Amino acid sequence: MRSGVIAQKVGMTRVFTDAGEHVPVTVLKLDGCQVVAHRTQEQNGYTAMQLGIGRAKVKNVSKAERGRFAVAQVEPKMKLAEFRVPDDKLIPVGAEITADHFVVGQFVDVTGTTMGKGFAGPMKRWNFRGLRATHGVSLSHRSHGSTGGRQDPGKTFKNKKMAGHMGVDRVTTLNLRVVQLDIDRGLVLVEGAVPGVAGGWIFLRDAIKKPLPKDAPMPGKFRLAGATSEAPVNDDEQKEG
Repeated sequence: MRSGVIAQKVGMTRVFTDAGEHVPVTVLKLDGCQVVAHRTQEQNGYTAMQLGIGRAKVKNVSKAERGRFAVAQVEPKMKLAEFRVPDDKLIPVGAEITADHFVVGQFVDVTGTTMGKGFAGPMKRWNFRGLRATHGVSLSHRSHGSTGGRQDPGKTFKNKKMAGHMGVDRVTTLNLRVVQLDIDRGLVLVEGAVPGVAGGWIFLRDAIKKPLPKDAPMPGKFRLAGATSEAPVNDDEQKEG
């Protein structure tokens, strides 16, 4: 199991195949996605990597957080997230994960926060059909109707589908195919729609219900701080070197 990454949703576009068919894609950008810290079994009780992305203003970062970033020798980050990995899949602190961490054709799971819709009625929120257009219905055609029983149970159960706040939910979309990579600009193009607004933060990881391609780099593709090219990423490359 490899580490996931944090990306920023740029928007949607389309690409064309060799046969002339267009494929709708979502553009995700990895801009300075660096390893900030490690979580080890000895100190924390589990093994994980903490990643950060985006440049935060120093005035908006607490003194304690600035100290943590200084220890890792990375700039303050806007978004932090942890990804659980085995001991042998840890990437060095300060390394920047690049777009070729993924392989064209592989499947990924994408997690984001959906777009907020505010207060919505039951027809928009739950796809209710609404009430009748006539025959006694006045000024409440889009309402949800009765919500409780009579004497038994005599109350409205919790989690009843009713009007209320819609959106701003954590949603994971499974098995999206990686269509194209732009390593120089740090772009990953995945097929289909991704939850969230343009500019929002997205968590991107290998699909759990699909096999990982054999040519996927282990433990990942990354660039060490100050290096001009990617560091070796697997045992075979290190032996060959």
